[in-house]
Amino acid sequence: MARTKEFDPDAALQRALELFWERGYEATSMADLVARLGVARASVYATFGGKHELYLKALERYAQLMDPQIMATLAAPGPALPAVRELVGRYAEESAGDVDRRGCMVVNTAVELAARDPEAARLVEASWTTLETALTSALLRARAQGELAADKDPRALARFLLVLFQGMRVLGRAPADTARLRDAAEQALALLD
Repeated sequence: MARTKEFDPDAALQRALELFWERGYEATSMADLVARLGVARASVYATFGGKHELYLKALERYAQLMDPQIMATLAAPGPALPAVRELVGRYAEESAGDVDRRGCMVVNTAVELAARDPEAARLVEASWTTLETALTSALLRARAQGELAADKDPRALARFLLVLFQGMRVLGRAPADTARLRDAAEQALALLD
């Protein structure tokens, strides 16, 4: 007879996500995970695989939680440009107000692992492609509705905003000068005029 799990894997994955998001991949040991999850090491391995597999599952969970919020903002009915503008402001505000200095787990993964970890790089790229596609779609809608000048390139603007957003998240990890983030957001908004 198969032994039933003595813990909730979904809750354990959420706790692992929080720990990895706080500390990063390298600074989190398996002992740290066992302590935070409250689960025996053997159970962690049996349920999730090793630390690397658990990290990737946590990163996937993070994207599943965060990406839909952004997509909903950009896909809302009505004028599209105000949604893009709101997102620019939200990124600046959240980055400046990140008192825990956690940043974005996708950006953190890009900085820490993506150059040497193809699986992590694939998940980072998937998240960024999702954001770029949603921004491009919103900006195309804005241009079609006359909110954005006809000579503006929605795809190029979306890529610019993607890079800006990720840079804001990096700056948010350090004791940031909020004026930098505010000024960058204002310049981005000016490009949308």
